[in-house]
Amino acid sequence: MCWLIRTSLDSYEVGVKIGSDIAAIKMLRRERMEECRVEPMQEVVEMIYIGIDVHKKFCVACIKDKEGTVLAQLKFLNKSRGMDKLLEIVDGRPAKAVVESTGNLWLRLFNTLEEAGVEVILSNPSKTKAIAEARLKNDKIDASILADLLRANLVAQCYVPPSSVRELREILRVRMNLVKDRTRVKNRVHALLDRYEPPKFEGTDVFGKGGMNWLRGLELTPTDSFVLNTYTNQIEFLNGLVQDLERAIAQVAVDDDDCQILMTIPGISFYTAMMVSSEIGDIERFPSSSKLVSWLGLAPRVRQSANTLHHGNITKMGSPRVRAVLVQAAQTAVRYDDHFRIKYERIGARRGKGKAIVAVARELAVACFHMLKRREPYKFMDIGLVRRKYKNMERIAKSTLCVG
Repeated sequence: MCWLIRTSLDSYEVGVKIGSDIAAIKMLRRERMEECRVEPMQEVVEMIYIGIDVHKKFCVACIKDKEGTVLAQLKFLNKSRGMDKLLEIVDGRPAKAVVESTGNLWLRLFNTLEEAGVEVILSNPSKTKAIAEARLKNDKIDASILADLLRANLVAQCYVPPSSVRELREILRVRMNLVKDRTRVKNRVHALLDRYEPPKFEGTDVFGKGGMNWLRGLELTPTDSFVLNTYTNQIEFLNGLVQDLERAIAQVAVDDDDCQILMTIPGISFYTAMMVSSEIGDIERFPSSSKLVSWLGLAPRVRQSANTLHHGNITKMGSPRVRAVLVQAAQTAVRYDDHFRIKYERIGARRGKGKAIVAVARELAVACFHMLKRREPYKFMDIGLVRRKYKNMERIAKSTLCVG
């Protein structure tokens, strides 16, 4: 009897244990099913990539997905209504676009796409050509190649400064172009006077106030007198335009820290400082001074094969405007600064004055880099000279308009 009771109790415990195990298994199965339950899928919008070949009157665009499948190809006018046609296809989706830097033709398209929320990259045409030069070339292929390079993150980008810097660049470049125009007119005056034997001018500047009166008093033929009078009037008009532009530049330079730092270098005026700082843009995008020198086109060409190494002339690949103002500044710096003069004389004795002045311009670029990086003035500056430059800048900023 005891044996039966004990057996019954053991069977009861086993049944209870099995029941609890089954309940645990069911609970575990239920939890796993909860974990594996599929939530409603949220729509994932993929990035699209747009390559745009820009022309004066129209553009050709190729739109691809991340796999390289062509979603759309279109040709549209390089005008507002044509750009709206492209944005209709984008339809608010996340998008990246690449546009080649072709004069000023890219600017309106760049601004329109940027305002619409499209991430826009400005491509360097010379470097892009080296990456993706095709045997067969047309607008559709160019746009397709640009889209592929954008997908692969192989686009050689150009730096696009903020709109305020672009506007300042425009004023500085116009001033430079007007000075070139004035120089051409002055050369025409010299060419006209070469036909005669005019008396020697006793002043310092034949195109100054006294020089202009002297030119108008010369006895020439009626035709040449009329032509000379036209030239002198043109020079005076250009003088007024240049002065007005310098006034506008000086008003910005007075409050510009980068300009005031660079002006501590001998030979660098407020105009040169503003040209250098605006063309360079953000100095932090250059990791070293050699990168800046290379970007400015002041680095020598290097051709190397095995153990043969040849250094040639400077590359001239960068901004010609900054190179021009730095060379002009170097010609003044060698007269007023011992450090630059010693370098100029040492190199000039071996390689000639032309290469020596370019070497000094390169040294000026290195000095500008370190001064802007460290936010410190030129360590050999002439305080009196710097004060005179600051006063001249303030005087020009407060001057009155000459034209208009």
